Amino acid sequence: MDYIGSIRVVPQLPENISRLKELAYNFYFSWNPEVRDLFIEIDRQLWKKVNHNPVKFLQEVQQKKLQEAAKNPQYIKKYEAVLNEFDAYLNFANTWFKQNYSEFADRTIAYFTAEFGFHESLPIYAGGLGVLAGDHMKTASDLGVPLVGVSLMYYQTYFTQEIDAAGYQIANYYDLNPEELPLTLVKNDDGSPLLIKVQVANRPVFVQIWMAKIGRISAFLLDTNIPRNQPADRMITSRLYGGDQEMRISQEIVLGMGGVLALKAMNIHPSAWHMNEGHSVFLTLQRIKDFVQQNQLTFNEALEAVVSDTIFTTHTPVPAGNDAFPLHIKDKYFQKYWESVGIKRHQFMELGSIIQPEGYEIFNLTILSLNLSRHRNAVSKLHREVSQKLWQTVWPDIPHPEVPIEYITNGVHLPTWTARKTRDILNRYLNDQWKTRQDDSELWEKIHRIPNEELWNTKLLLKNKMLRHIRERLEQQYSRNKVGSLQMLRINQLLKPDLLTIGFARRFATYKRGTLIFRNLDRLKRILNNPQQPVQLVFAGKAHPKDTGGQDLIRQIYHLSLTPELRGKIVFVENYDMGLARDLVAGVDVWLNNPRRTQEASGTSGQKVGMNAGINFSVLDGWWCEGYNGKNGWAFGDKEDFSSLDDLDSWDSEELYDILENDIIPLYYQRDENNIPNDWIEIMKNSLQSVSFYFNTQRMVKEYFQKLYEPAIRLGDKYRENNFAISREMAAWKEKIERYWSDVEIRKVGNSSGNHSVITFNYGDSWEVEAEVYLGELDPSDVKVQVYLQYQDHAGEQDMHYEIYDMKFAEKGENNSYHCHAKIKPANSGKYRYTIRVLPYN
Repeated sequence: MDYIGSIRVVPQLPENISRLKELAYNFYFSWNPEVRDLFIEIDRQLWKKVNHNPVKFLQEVQQKKLQEAAKNPQYIKKYEAVLNEFDAYLNFANTWFKQNYSEFADRTIAYFTAEFGFHESLPIYAGGLGVLAGDHMKTASDLGVPLVGVSLMYYQTYFTQEIDAAGYQIANYYDLNPEELPLTLVKNDDGSPLLIKVQVANRPVFVQIWMAKIGRISAFLLDTNIPRNQPADRMITSRLYGGDQEMRISQEIVLGMGGVLALKAMNIHPSAWHMNEGHSVFLTLQRIKDFVQQNQLTFNEALEAVVSDTIFTTHTPVPAGNDAFPLHIKDKYFQKYWESVGIKRHQFMELGSIIQPEGYEIFNLTILSLNLSRHRNAVSKLHREVSQKLWQTVWPDIPHPEVPIEYITNGVHLPTWTARKTRDILNRYLNDQWKTRQDDSELWEKIHRIPNEELWNTKLLLKNKMLRHIRERLEQQYSRNKVGSLQMLRINQLLKPDLLTIGFARRFATYKRGTLIFRNLDRLKRILNNPQQPVQLVFAGKAHPKDTGGQDLIRQIYHLSLTPELRGKIVFVENYDMGLARDLVAGVDVWLNNPRRTQEASGTSGQKVGMNAGINFSVLDGWWCEGYNGKNGWAFGDKEDFSSLDDLDSWDSEELYDILENDIIPLYYQRDENNIPNDWIEIMKNSLQSVSFYFNTQRMVKEYFQKLYEPAIRLGDKYRENNFAISREMAAWKEKIERYWSDVEIRKVGNSSGNHSVITFNYGDSWEVEAEVYLGELDPSDVKVQVYLQYQDHAGEQDMHYEIYDMKFAEKGENNSYHCHAKIKPANSGKYRYTIRVLPYN
């Protein structure tokens, strides 16, 4: 039969369940399983088919199934209960923010990021950075913090990973249709799409805006894929982290400069601006330009106003991971800019340039971000120390411990990452208060009231769910690769919930050492195949399409998983996404993490494991340095620097095997008469308690507001009041300092002992230091003169411990020189080095 066309019949929601559409368009569903149940109960298979996307679900569901649900009294009862919770959540007025910061009720904080990971149904995230950003927004909604998100709407998915029969990673990109996603197009009053125009190099690029609702707040996604743009410009928002450097800088201009223009077009005027990594730093340049052109400020005056309320979070602890561009690209894209704000090329380049070891100059966006923000933070305590050393080049004249970078350790959104079975236990034993009192340490002590058998049985249920998910994915993979039914049969027979299950899932970058556990393959085979105490390993993760080293690691693991001795003991699950991640972090017994130390800024996957009573086994890097307490998991790896990475890997792998064989595996299989591993469960409880109460985003976002957002709002207000009086004053003062600083000299130093070699005195005594300082055209009010003491350990190495004493100005000498003095009383005994320094100070 010949067909002459096709038709599509769109399902219509019955009136009494019509608010399913409202629920579908709010990512509130991503952290409330009861909402997702409303869709699952209508058609479970369709829910899987549309990758848990409620909007597409409502477009494809059969009308008769909607009608059946609408007539089902039990379904209607659940529907009404969910809506009552939803309405109560949206309308709740007495939030943490309202209780503590009601004076900022009319303020907005803009949160810019290159990616958002709210849920697998909107696959515009690559990994941890995006998922963290999504968790940050969800928690801002929970706490009532007035955040507004800004990112890009990539019209292709971040790549979908397939592993072929030879173990090679295949990166597939699929077009997204925003009309099928939980997004709404921002429109003008007349119903037409709201468009903004962004200058990219010398051409205008038009941008439309999509809105995502995240509970009480919104995120806006910028989209250049519209007919009004040239084909090349439509591609700007095609792929996350795709294309060459020109594509990358175009994306970052649209994100940063376009994001500022988009908020202004929607009449949103933030009081603080948060850059989540340096991808969005060009927002500061747009704001400077606006102040110059609209408020008649000079570039430096506008810069001071912008810097005062700008926050920058750095995530990358290695230089190569920070965006940088050759100067000719900056010339191409920003010559018009520096001309428009009245500065010269060299003044612009100085904001972000750095000389490479090879001698050439590049423009680094992290340096630009550090220079154009007053409020800066790393994402763990150790990462702060690493960042202070890494970016001391921006402040070369002060010791690295004084580099002005704060730290706020990452957390995760507890309701998103806590499995339903875990939530049920928390509801029973923490009286449903865990959602609102996540950072209350006393509340989490009640974890130890949970009966061991109940917690253990919950873990077995979660592990079974994880293994079912793994089998489903492996069946698809093996069927596609024609591996054979026998191989699948063996996998189904060998993957068992009663075996100790170790998970390793993350981005496959080489520094994360995904194959470290395979370094001594014979020893590993003996460990995994011990008939009395068997172990199974689950791997997942994507390597960047250009990272051949990471892809090689995946291929090695895949080939090992097919060998006769390791078949069923090792599996690699393709296409790691948020859906798979939820089951993995909830189901594994142990989470393995072994990056080369100090290269993991924070990491959050292990936090999600702990929140489901899993146990971490990790190198002391990132968040685990703060999380490990000796009772809640295991740590391995040397803190010392190794001249040879091969030696480091060798030492770390041997310790990994030792702890596995001697501690972890025997403890897991040590059971009582009811087959319950009570000592193991004690570690599970310690993990659940210690990780949940601190490494959650409620604590994190509160810290962001207290340490960064509130100070930024207050300082920004101060710099803008009285027609930018302080901004103008600070710019003039800095110009004065820059002009005359080279004349400042420390001409003479003396002390009460008269001895400049080793000065000895008793603990508790004081010691007087004197200095003569020549200031030239500067005044004492322009500077601080200080005595700087640095403690040295017995090996004479520098420590992080130092003391600073401000010197007082006494009489003025000849030619604008000043006599200064201070009394020193060290806080401890031991050996110190000291010096005198002069710092600009306003």
